[in-house]
Amino acid sequence: MKKIVLIFSLYSVSFLAQTTPLEKNSYNKLTSYEELTEFIYQLDSLSDLLNVEVIGQSVKGKNLYALKYSDSEFGKDSSKIKLLLFAQQHGNEQSGKEGALLLATKLIQPILVDIFKKIDLILIPQMNPDGSEINVRFNANGMDLNRNHLILTEPETIAMHKLFNEYQFEATMDVHEYYPYTEDYLQYGYIKYFDEQIGTTTNPNVSERIRNFSNQQYLPFIEAYLKERNFSFHNYIPGGPPEINLIRQSTYDINDGRQSLGIQNSFSFIQEGKNGKDSIDNIQRRAEGQFHGMLAFIGFCFEHRDKIKSMVEEERSKLFSGEVSDSVAIQMDHISNGEKLIVSLRSIYTNTDSLITVTDFRPVVKSIYDVERPLGYLIPKSLTELYDWAVRQDLDISDFDFTQDQVIQEYFVHEIDSIDFEGDTVVNPEVELNVFRNKINKQDYYFIPTNQLKNNLIVK
Repeated sequence: MKKIVLIFSLYSVSFLAQTTPLEKNSYNKLTSYEELTEFIYQLDSLSDLLNVEVIGQSVKGKNLYALKYSDSEFGKDSSKIKLLLFAQQHGNEQSGKEGALLLATKLIQPILVDIFKKIDLILIPQMNPDGSEINVRFNANGMDLNRNHLILTEPETIAMHKLFNEYQFEATMDVHEYYPYTEDYLQYGYIKYFDEQIGTTTNPNVSERIRNFSNQQYLPFIEAYLKERNFSFHNYIPGGPPEINLIRQSTYDINDGRQSLGIQNSFSFIQEGKNGKDSIDNIQRRAEGQFHGMLAFIGFCFEHRDKIKSMVEEERSKLFSGEVSDSVAIQMDHISNGEKLIVSLRSIYTNTDSLITVTDFRPVVKSIYDVERPLGYLIPKSLTELYDWAVRQDLDISDFDFTQDQVIQEYFVHEIDSIDFEGDTVVNPEVELNVFRNKINKQDYYFIPTNQLKNNLIVK
């Protein structure tokens, strides 16, 4: 336990500490892409633990940097737990990048050498450099990267998933900011004002064992950790204001960073720091809050590495062996379980906090449409777009062969509707599953089996 204490004491260590561009600019100017590039290579030159690697380019050709920390060849020691932290998918959420750079400087401190005997860690400080430079949410193609992890059309998300597929990290954290000052909350007179919100994996197809461990072990830990350092915390609760709109417990769809990795039975989280009234507002505290949240996650994973690693390995093995539920939740909804949420909100008039009771609180994710898990899926070779997607997702693909006792079914789409989910358009087809009556020419199809790591993702 001595080493974990060293991790948590790290912020006070100044020996060989480097000053980030934000600190050099007295917190009055955000770190530019050029400054970030220069700074991380400077750190690389100072430590044998760190190796900066370019994992891809943005739409406009800016490098996507992965900071790889290890005391040996990365990913080769099977006894180590592997961690992936990535920030600033949304370009106008600046504190994730700034907090990641604070973290990057602390991880090369000599006091931390020993932890990298047990963990391999990759930190991506900036997923969306194009959006960051002009302080907008989307990438240069106008795409919300955190809605792209299923279809994988953007170079930034493709690069990150290629990295994940290579190392199959056991634990991940996706770092964001939430915006407190939305018009509906301002009219309500109260705003959410938590320094950090943490969301666990909530999709019901994710291993229940992992979900329970996340909720029962990590959330109480991070709440106490942040409170001890005078940062406020809450479970991730989008929605509201109370009594006007519902408040729910996090999200469930697998098109975002946390859930797309969590669906592979990873120990995965989203961290949502508090944004400012503008990009620079209160940036020091915002960056430090993000830093402490990320550092705490590393410390927790270090302390519980054997438990997390074995749990993830065991739950992933079930995806390969078929030791999972025959049913897969395809469509879900947030529902109430009767629980009333009492939440502390800040008055915009008095700048004081009040306890507000939320009656329309929906903390439970319930499946509203299940399908039976098949042995696999047939893809016509003529559908090159679907094949290309499967390749981007790094799915196992083979030529098709079958026995006479196997039943082939097909989905018949009656109509394609859409759902407006909090500003995002979600495709909602109406389908039925029928026995395929036509003769199959197996040379015309690829076969994607479900008994692989992305078992649930394939069906979903």
